[in-house]
Amino acid sequence: MILKRFSLLLCFLAILNCSSNDNKVDKSLTNNQETADLMYIDAMNKFNEKQLDEAIIIFKEIERLYPLSNEAIQSQIMSGFIDYGNLNYDDAIYKFSRIINKYPSLKNIDYVYYMKAICYYEQISNEELDGKNNYLALENLEQLIKRFPNSEYAKDARQKVILVNSNIAAKHMSIAYFYQKNGKYTAALNRYKIVISNFANTKFIPEALYRTTEIYIALGLKEEASNTASVLGYNYPKSSWYELSYNLIKAKNKSKSFLKKLNFLNNE
Repeated sequence: MILKRFSLLLCFLAILNCSSNDNKVDKSLTNNQETADLMYIDAMNKFNEKQLDEAIIIFKEIERLYPLSNEAIQSQIMSGFIDYGNLNYDDAIYKFSRIINKYPSLKNIDYVYYMKAICYYEQISNEELDGKNNYLALENLEQLIKRFPNSEYAKDARQKVILVNSNIAAKHMSIAYFYQKNGKYTAALNRYKIVISNFANTKFIPEALYRTTEIYIALGLKEEASNTASVLGYNYPKSSWYELSYNLIKAKNKSKSFLKKLNFLNNE
């Protein structure tokens, strides 16, 4: 995690392309731009020396004194990044959102979108907990991809979308199986159908089809069970879930025509 944050920081410093030196703020300067430059350099020096509280004070002072300067915008981004580094995700999200709203045409605004999405993404723990951050991460990652498809951050965002979708699908599967074990078949079927319809690129589809087959058999819906097992066999013929599904139907129905239908559909 530390290395990941350091890597994100390097990306940030690279896009800012600001030189850093040991000059201190000269209060006798009358040129606002020079003063903003030197204040920013001073703040970055403190940041690099891990004097984060002192750095934030200067960043905020730059925002107050020179709100229209480029250094003020950079200071806002740095302030958000420091909150992110300290795991103050809510504060970081607020600051990144403010930057996006105030400076939609800012060069490298894609980085700010990315960091906002990362703040949500890193709060995802596992599928058993509240899934709010799953959906917020997904929403913000997809927004980055849609707005900046050629961004250097879009590739990583696409990979994270796959992971988030898998996490959401896992949550649905867990809830569906809980309903199934407790005999709440309609609720379970609805969850499995969500996975099958909306998360086709995840690893959970074969299991969702098998569990659906189980429920149909439990409800005595042989035709629906047959059709579902056929879909499973056609699309995932080597899956262990299909083997289980086939054996399940075979145990419940010895009809040769029933099994022949399965074989026929799977060999089409």
